[in-house]
This record gives sequence, structure tokens and C-alpha cells, in this order.
Amino acid sequence: MNADRHRLTHLPRVGWGKYVLAGMILAVFGVFLLWPIGRVLRVGFFGMPGEGGGFTLRYVSEIFLDSTLRAGLVNSLMIAVMVTGVCIVISVPLAMMSVRYEFWGQGVIGGLLLVPLILPPFVGAIGMRQILGRFGVLTSVAAEMGIVGEGVPVAWFGGMRILGVVLVEALSLYPIVYLNVAAALANVDPAMEQAAANLGASRWRVFWKITLPLMRPGLFAGGTLVLIWSFTELGTPLMFDFYRVTPVQVFFRLTQVSGSPVPYALVVVMMLGSVALYAAGKLALGRGHDAAVTKASVASSARRLSVWGNVGVVLVFGVVIGLALLPHVGVILTSVSGVGSWYQSMLPKVFTMQHYAAALTHDVTVPSVANSVTFASLSMVLDVVLGLIIAWVVVRSKLPGRGLIDGLAMLPLAVPGLVLAFGYLAISFQLQGWFKDVKWLRELVDVQENPTLLLVLAYAMRRLPYVVRSAVAGLEQTPVDLELAAKNMGASTLTTMRRITVPLIGANLVAGALLAFAFAMLEVSDSLILAQRATYWPITKAIYDLFQRLGDGPYIACALGVWAMALLTLTILSANAVLGKRMGAIFRV
Repeated sequence: MNADRHRLTHLPRVGWGKYVLAGMILAVFGVFLLWPIGRVLRVGFFGMPGEGGGFTLRYVSEIFLDSTLRAGLVNSLMIAVMVTGVCIVISVPLAMMSVRYEFWGQGVIGGLLLVPLILPPFVGAIGMRQILGRFGVLTSVAAEMGIVGEGVPVAWFGGMRILGVVLVEALSLYPIVYLNVAAALANVDPAMEQAAANLGASRWRVFWKITLPLMRPGLFAGGTLVLIWSFTELGTPLMFDFYRVTPVQVFFRLTQVSGSPVPYALVVVMMLGSVALYAAGKLALGRGHDAAVTKASVASSARRLSVWGNVGVVLVFGVVIGLALLPHVGVILTSVSGVGSWYQSMLPKVFTMQHYAAALTHDVTVPSVANSVTFASLSMVLDVVLGLIIAWVVVRSKLPGRGLIDGLAMLPLAVPGLVLAFGYLAISFQLQGWFKDVKWLRELVDVQENPTLLLVLAYAMRRLPYVVRSAVAGLEQTPVDLELAAKNMGASTLTTMRRITVPLIGANLVAGALLAFAFAMLEVSDSLILAQRATYWPITKAIYDLFQRLGDGPYIACALGVWAMALLTLTILSANAVLGKRMGAIFRV
């Protein structure tokens, strides 16, 4: 304890150089994060540039007066609430069993629980449509069991495509809640639960009065992120042809952005809705005076289960993992089935690997893979450099504004990706006006000509929190003594960071960089909105385009999705091996 206090009192003093560094970080956030958001707000509340209008609520009010747009908001809200509810129902029991019990195959099962993260929901929607379609796999199984007649189509959702969207998103996003709840439970002091049990409280009362309030911060952290993510998810509704949701309505109005403030107002309403959802989540699940989580005073020990207990727990995990893998199985089977051969049957009637070959030679897929690798690599480099600097300022300095910097670094998790993408699109039009007389600069910021610059910046801002949290975790676990010793020997701050700090937290930086790269490779909102020219399409835009084509388009899209799944699998497993239980901090608002 004394050693820890000694380290804290000997952190480097704040000199003018650190203020300059902090100013540069704040300038980066101001230009690349707050400016796009502010640009959307400016047009949504003041109208198009050059019109000379003042502040007005006319455009925002038009959104609520339009019955179609109003219905889109209601549907988006319903999806967000239902997805978050399903994720919590799935994740809380799994997290409690994972933390409280020792059971067979616990390590393998823990890895399998993260599998849904390796596939964007909108790609998984392709496989789920094949399984739950009117003549899909489930209909064929029901026919084999005699539940329905042979060749009789079944609308499993009764025409309510919104339920398909909820199912796919919930099965894809529940690991975010699970990781945060498991981390919160690991910090719950078992002495408090034991005391309540000794006083005669039942297991349910102990859970309701003690455990649940103590793990509320984890529920808030994961639940809020899922709530905002599902409220603004663009790709999944598109794949289910469910267009009466706000993100899709924004997407279909991209052609109006240069001449009408209505699309901006729609994005403003969606952003305000996200803020309201965050506030509601904070009110319902946020940390209160009775929910402060501290380090347990008594070491928590997992209880060994009996044979039948092991069977029961493994069965529960197996059911959840099996359901979560359904979209992945659907995508994989579609990728190896002959065109039109998987219809009114449980399995494809013809298997082929030609779609994988086509995915590596197709005139759409090959450039898209190269583009995604380029965009993701450049954004990852930016994230590592900026993330390391931010983490060092937050953990290693006494700078008064370091809390603000840390909060801004996490802001991209709370800001809908669609809002940020739309903001960069608005900036593109504004910059083109500024640089109209400088051809090379105008082309550099014109997303219709070459979106590389803005795509890389958008990817970097969206995935920066992963690197920051990983680097912060590494620095918090690394004693400052070695850095102080290097400084006492005359090493500069830059030399100390290069020779001491970076090698010590190298594994954390690699884990954060892997996550930033992998999720940038499969970014949906930025890709669909900013990549408007086929030459610069990334993987996700290519998958969306192929899915809409007749013939073998959807099959090649699934093969491309499987390649992406393999990439994400390797990166997430590698990051999880390095970060362990700290993985949940990556997905925390």
C-alpha cells in the first residue's frame, strides 16, 4: 500500500509540454469527432449553408409530423429496447454461471461465447434469412416432422420482419453485455452475499437486493452500448428488407444531403434519441449510491459442480451458443451451396467451393479486400499512435483535463456510427466549397471521387476506444518505477516511452490494434455511406452490393463474409488471450 502511495505521489510533474500535448489531443477530437457532429447539428437546426436562416425547429418538427418517419423512429426504438432486453436475459445467467461455478470445458465455452462478435449482424442476416425464410431450413424441418405440409411456406415471424432483425442483432450483440456483467460480478464482494444469506435471505432475495444492484454498473456499461448500437444499426434492417426504421430512412436520403436539411434533421433526431436512451439507461441501470462496485475484500472462489450440475450448466451454454451460431452456420452453408440448390431442404442439395474462388477473383471482391486492408491498416496506425499518447496522458500525468480527454476518447462508443458517418459526409461537401479553387485538395476530400482520407479518419475515430482502453489497462498494471528510473538516468520522455513504456505494454497495444483493425475491416455505417464509388468499396459495401445481385451474387457475398469471419476469429481470440477478463472494458461506454 505504501509503495502504491509512493508511486502515485511521484508521477511526472505537469510541464508546459504536457499542456501542448493535451491541446493537440483536444484539437484532434475537435476536428475529427466534434466537428462532424456539430456540422450535422448546424444544418439540422439552422438549414443549409448560404440560406442565411437562424435557429429553427422547423426541420426537426417535420420529422415528427411525417407519419413514415415517425413510424421509423418508433420501430427503431422498439428494436433497441427488445434487443437490449433479450441480451440482458441471455447474458446475466451466463455471466453468473461463468463467474460463480467451475464446470467442464469452461475455457472453450468462454471463447465460444465471443463467437458472435466475429460476424457483423448484417452479414449474419443473410444466413438467418436462409434458415427462417418461408421455404427455409426451419420450414423443411417442420415438414419432415409433419408439423406443416410438404411444400407449404411458413412465415415464422407472421410477416413481422422486425422480429427477425431483433433476433439477429440480439444473438450478435449479447457478448458485449456478457463481458461487462461478468467483469462486474468478478468485483462483487462475496462477503456481502454471504452476510445476507446468513441472515436468512433466500437466493432470489440475495440476488435481487445484493447481487443485482452491485452488478448494475456492468449492466449499464454493456446494456447502454447495445441499446445505442441496435437503435442506429443500418445493415441488419437493410438485409431483412425492413425499411421503416430511421437508419435505413437516413441511408435512402443520401442523395438529398447536398440540397435539403431534412436528412440532417433526421440524423439529429436519431442522435437526440440516442442521448435519451443513454439517459434512460443511466437512470435504470447506472451506478447509484447503493451500487458502488469495489474490489472484493474476500477472494471470490468458484464452486465446483457435481456431474449433473456440470451437465446442466454445459447444456445451457450449449443452447445459447448453438442459437448464436445459427447465422454463422447459415452464411457458411450458403457459401458452399450451388446456386439455387438450397431451397425447400434442410441442407444444400449441391455443394461447391467455387464461390470462395470467385470471392478471390471477382471484379468487385478483389478490390474491396485490398481497399479494406488499406483503410483498416492506416486507421489502425493512427489509433495506436493516438491511443498510446492518450493513455499515457490519462494514466501517467497529473494533467487537470485528463478526465475530459479520457471521456472524449470513449465518446465514439456512445455516438452512433451512422451519425459520425453522416457528419463526415457533410464535412466533405463543406470542404469542397472551401477548396473549390484547389483541385487536388478538392478531390482529396470529395467522397464521391476518393473517400480514402475521410474513411480512414472515420474508421480511426470509431475504433480509437479499443486501443485507448487496452493501453490504459496495460499502463495501470505496469509500475511507474522503471519509467522514473529511466528519467533519472537522463532519458527524455520520448526515449522513455520508446524504450521502456511501449515494450512493457506491447501486448496490450497489439490486442487493441488487432481489435481496431478487425472491426474497421468490417465497419458497416461508414462504409455504406462514405464509399460511393465502386473503385473504393470496402468489404462490407461489396457484400451489400453482391447480396442485391441476381444469380450467384448472394453466394459470393457469403463466401466473402466467411473470409471476414476467419479474420475476426483470429483477432478476437488473440485479443482475448492477451486481455482476459479486461476484454469487457473494450466495449464500455
